[in-house]
Formats: sequence, C-alpha cells, structure tokens
Amino acid sequence: MEQDIGEGERPPASRRPSVSRSLDLLNLLLIDVNGAIKPYLNVYLYVHRGWNDASVGLVSTVSGIVGIVVQTPIGTAIDAVRDKRVILLGALVALSLATLLVALFPYFWPVLAASCVLAAVGGMLSPAIATLTLGLFPSDRIAGRFGRNAALERTGNVAIAVLIGLVGWLFPDRAVFLLVPACAIVSAAALYSIPRDAIDARRARGGGEGEQAPARWRTLLTCRPLMVFAACVGLFHFANAPLLTLVAQEIGQARPDWSSVIVSVCIVGAQGVMVPMGLIVGRRAERWGRKPLLVIGFAALPVRALLYLVWRDPYWLIAVQCLDGVGAGLLSAVKPLVIADITRGTGRYNAAHGLIGTVQGAGASLSFVIAGTLVQQAGFDAAYLACAAVAAVALGVLVTLLPETIPEKPRRSPGAARRRGCER
Repeated sequence: MEQDIGEGERPPASRRPSVSRSLDLLNLLLIDVNGAIKPYLNVYLYVHRGWNDASVGLVSTVSGIVGIVVQTPIGTAIDAVRDKRVILLGALVALSLATLLVALFPYFWPVLAASCVLAAVGGMLSPAIATLTLGLFPSDRIAGRFGRNAALERTGNVAIAVLIGLVGWLFPDRAVFLLVPACAIVSAAALYSIPRDAIDARRARGGGEGEQAPARWRTLLTCRPLMVFAACVGLFHFANAPLLTLVAQEIGQARPDWSSVIVSVCIVGAQGVMVPMGLIVGRRAERWGRKPLLVIGFAALPVRALLYLVWRDPYWLIAVQCLDGVGAGLLSAVKPLVIADITRGTGRYNAAHGLIGTVQGAGASLSFVIAGTLVQQAGFDAAYLACAAVAAVALGVLVTLLPETIPEKPRRSPGAARRRGCER
C-alpha cells in the first residue's frame, strides 16, 4: 500500500536542484499556442496557401468554440490522473501531431482538426504546469514558485516568438511548424527527469489531509469566492482581449507597410513587461497578499484603454500596449495561486482552473464581436471607452466582493483558510 506523504515530509525531494531546473526548462519551452502558433497559422493560410477570409474565419471560430467547451472536462481529467506527468506528456504529443498535420496536409479538414487540437491543448499547458508545481512544492514555497514559473514562461514566449520570426524568414513556409515537435521532445525529456515520487498527487489536485474523495461539483459552483473570481477574470478578458486587435487596425491604417512588424513589437514588448510582474508576484504575494496584486493588475486595464484616446501616434499606441504586461502579467501569475487558495482541501484544483478557463474564453470570444461592431458603428473611440467601462466594472467587483484568499496561519485561526475557500 502506498503511503500518503504529507507536506512536511515531501520537501527534500522538491528541493533537489535537478527538479527545480527541470521545471524551469519546462516553463521556458512552454509553447504559446494562442499567442504564437495560431497567429502564425492564420498568416500561413492567408499568405502561403491562398485561403480566403471565410475559410480562415470558420476554422478560427470552430476551434475557438472547442477550446472553450473542453477546458472544464480537461481540468476534471487532470484531477483524476495520479501521475501528472502523463497529462503533460499527452498534451505535448497532441501539440506535435497537430502541427505536423498542418505542415504535411495544409487542407481544410486536416487544418480544422489540427486547429481544434491546438485550441484544446493551448488552454491546458499552463494549468498542467501549475498542478505539477503544486505537487512538487509545499505550500510555503508555492507563491515564489508560481511567480518564477510566470517569469520563465514569458521569457520563453519572447524567445520562441523571435525564433519563429527568424525561421519563417530564413526557411520554407512550413518550417515553423517543425519547431513545435523539437521543443516538445526537449520538454518531454525535462518532464521525465522529474521523479514520480517527487510529486505529491494529493497535493497536486488540491486535496486535503488523507485520501479524501474529491468534493462534489456543487461545492465549486456554490463557492462564492470562486464564482466571484471567475466573474472578475471573465470581465477582465472581455475588456482586454480586443485591445491588441483594435490597436493593430489603427496602426495598419497609419503605417500599412510596417503594421505586422509593429504589432509583433507590441506582443514582444508586453511579454517582456510580464517577466518582472511574475518576479514581483513570487516575492510579494505572501507578504502583501493576493488581492493587492490583483487590484494593481486590474486597475492597469481601464487606464490603458483610456490612454489609447489621448494620442493616435503609432509609437504612443505601442507604448500604451506594453501596459498589457502589467495587467495580464499580474493576473496570469496570481491566478493559479488564488485558485489554489480557494480550492485547497477540495481535490478539485484543476476542475476549478478549467471552469475559470471556460469563463475566460467565453468573455474574450464575445468581446471581439462587440468591439468589432462598435468600431463599425461608432469608431475606435467608442470601442476603447466600452473596454474601459467593462474593465472598471471588473475592478469594482474585485475590490468589493472578492476576499483576500491567502490562508491565515493556523496559530491565528485554524479554520480561517477553509472559510476563505470552498466548503466541502
């Protein structure tokens, strides 16, 4: 019979330098499917394969719906699998096969199938890394490790984006898709250099003491902090998702010859700002708490949306877009930590992560339709003002309704951590 190992007995394995280095490498090589692969896929289909707008739009819409729908079931499956490495390995294999399918068979049905796989896998890579981290590190080291994960992931995103640009410029059009299997092979090697016995499966799924059954779904759906946080995240991404597209459209009108380069600079610049945001979360989340960091990130979004109204110069728009690194950077680093706080003891960490991912994806998808309609009917200013208004609502909900989730010390109140999370 396998002995259940508590948090106090597991640190020696998690403190092995090789384990930490392997996790570092996994974060650096984490493919940004939504921010790098899918945009390049759209360009590839337009420019190199001669697809029309309707075909590319249909593939994007169908795969987007699939990505939203599967997040919660995937999260539930991750909770159920004991060896968390298997989940991440499966995601890497699926990601590699999907990109190879595009490279070898760039036709409608194969590309549609591959895009659906990319949408599903793209939303599970970061949660899979997060659950692996929970299983490797005790609770007093989780905040620092999540912050380090976020900083390394963003650093890797910048490096991979630059590499994609170089490969796409120097080699044939399909060569970019071969980068994904190459990165996946190195990632898989790093993943399986982590011993299975270093991963506490109970802790990785947010379980409580002993071998308790996972909490019922009703526990999550009636958990007020979790539902408030899901609403905040959904509103944040509703306001944030269309801003880069709006900026790209404006820059395209002013500087059509340099539009693609300038948009790439916007993306890389924001990712670069996210690196120090992750480090700040790692160093301050325990001292300041989670909520102050979230408030700073959420407050940056309406400010950014309003600053777009000040000046139409492309370089000003680029500089303002880099503020996305503050808002999205802090949220992406704090989010797994808040979910871990709220779901501690339920055994449903990944299910909750998937639930919030579904809300986040739905908010982002809906916002593109509304923002596009506003631009057509009333211009860019109206779209920016609408995004700022929704962002302000998200900030208000966060400040007034979301409690601080950081667990109190047992000596102060043994039941405080549980009351701040989900009651079983």
